[in-house]
Amino acid sequence: MASDLRLARPKAHRLKRLRHEGLKPPVQAGREPARDAVLDCGWGRLLFAQTFETAAPLVEALRAEGPDRRDIAFYVRNPHVLLASAPQEVFLDPSHTYRLDLVTYRSSRRQPRGFTIRRLMSEADAHAVNDIYAKRRMVQAPPDFIWSRRDDRTLSYFVAEDLVTGAVIGTVTGVNHARAFEDPENGASLWCLAVDPQAAQPGIGEALVRRLAEHFKTHGLAYMDLSVMHDNAQAIALYEKLGFRRVHFFGVKRKNPINEALFVGPSDDHALNPYARIIVDEARRRGIQTDIIDAEGGLFRLSWGGRSVRCRESLSELTSAVALSICDDKRVTRRVVEAAGVRVPRRIDPQDLDAIDEALETYGQLVVKPARGEQGKGVAVGLKTMADVQAALLRARRICPEVLVEEQVEGEDLRLVVIDYEVVACAVRRPPRVIGDGRSTLRALIEHQSRRRAAATGGESSIPIDAETERTLAEAGYGLDDVAVEGEEILVRKAANLHLGGTIHDVTDKVHPVLVEAAMAAARAIDIPVTGIDLMVRAPDQPDYAFIEANERPGLANHEPRPTAERFIDLLFPLSARTDA
Repeated sequence: MASDLRLARPKAHRLKRLRHEGLKPPVQAGREPARDAVLDCGWGRLLFAQTFETAAPLVEALRAEGPDRRDIAFYVRNPHVLLASAPQEVFLDPSHTYRLDLVTYRSSRRQPRGFTIRRLMSEADAHAVNDIYAKRRMVQAPPDFIWSRRDDRTLSYFVAEDLVTGAVIGTVTGVNHARAFEDPENGASLWCLAVDPQAAQPGIGEALVRRLAEHFKTHGLAYMDLSVMHDNAQAIALYEKLGFRRVHFFGVKRKNPINEALFVGPSDDHALNPYARIIVDEARRRGIQTDIIDAEGGLFRLSWGGRSVRCRESLSELTSAVALSICDDKRVTRRVVEAAGVRVPRRIDPQDLDAIDEALETYGQLVVKPARGEQGKGVAVGLKTMADVQAALLRARRICPEVLVEEQVEGEDLRLVVIDYEVVACAVRRPPRVIGDGRSTLRALIEHQSRRRAAATGGESSIPIDAETERTLAEAGYGLDDVAVEGEEILVRKAANLHLGGTIHDVTDKVHPVLVEAAMAAARAIDIPVTGIDLMVRAPDQPDYAFIEANERPGLANHEPRPTAERFIDLLFPLSARTDA
């Protein structure tokens, strides 16, 4: 026993030394760091605070921040001194710093499934990276800036590519400190980790972090740092799983409109959902007074130039009660738009079982939905048997006693946002799906995808695990506790509603003129100034369609970066001028 202890002590001693000394970046003799080091990253600049001798030049560098940019002074060791020198201009970023020791880091044997990680290789990649930034409401970097630095040995861009579609579904940026400012500690840092919120594959963020760590380790760098918001529990859990540990360096940022939520403290709008917030933020950028009446309900008042308008998200006082009532009852909506020459699917009497049988024989699949309802609740799509129809009718009547049964028109679900009787944005909405990885149950994959959708939409989108989900999986031959083979894409629900986990894909630039005219005709028939018109189309660039419904309160945030909020404020206050801070 004594000999075992003698053997154990040196081992414990070595582990202790590794923890306390190995994690300290080696100082390379003869290397002096650059003075007042600043690195342009496109979305803003990194100011390496340890290279500034005093607070004054660092504050001056922060004052040089460009418009619509977010500069970060990183590695601030005495933030109280810096804040005291300019308390009205700068603030302490509420983020934690984490460090990964690259000397002891070990790569994972598990390979990405359904996607691959590679270097940024084309201008299209640069645009795709920027699109992901926009979806994640991050400060964007000009695509030409990203592309021009593709071979830059200071900045490294990696992307995750979907193996089936070739689409870029994730991105990460790395900074080589030795290249950036002759860092004597031989370090690196990770920035702008972002995953497309609509990507179905699990593990994209982890794979991007690991690839960047392996890249820097290969180049002989000692550590990789990152900054993460203190309340981002999901990201912190990932970093700690990968071996990152908390270190006490701080970030300082300049007080500007982009950072406002980080330094003003709790406000009356903290509970606003993304659909209300996008409008409130646009109004405030124009100097329009905003008064939050009920944040949880998305209710607010906008006032400017003697005019005052109450809104609930994109529903304003400009929408009449009559127009609202038309949209509220899908039966009335059908009749009104059909009278205006807009094509609607054939309707079947829900009480007539013989008619339903005949329709199943004729069309193959039917749709059941409540006459009144929103967010896709009670909607069942792809019903092929009488038993399926009757079960769907029972569920729909729990939402509303009056229901509709319609032919299912094959194609894609197209949402057209119409503001002031002009189409502003168009997007295809697709039902949620997951991709098998050969080891996780479908339940686990759905829950993972649901968390990703919820995180990206402020909790507005998630995939329920209910009878409709089980029915859809059963049609594919699966149950919730089954494991799908690697790479197999499995439909989770058939309805493409965003609140139920559906995804949205912008097609504004290629939508067919006939579809645009149909949407505007429907809006004019209802006489509604702001609406989301849903059409079932063969393809966005083809003229075939069938009207599905009109939404009186479309989610404008779903169509960023299309100028939906800007056009909405233009409608309410035509003379207001947008000013960029």
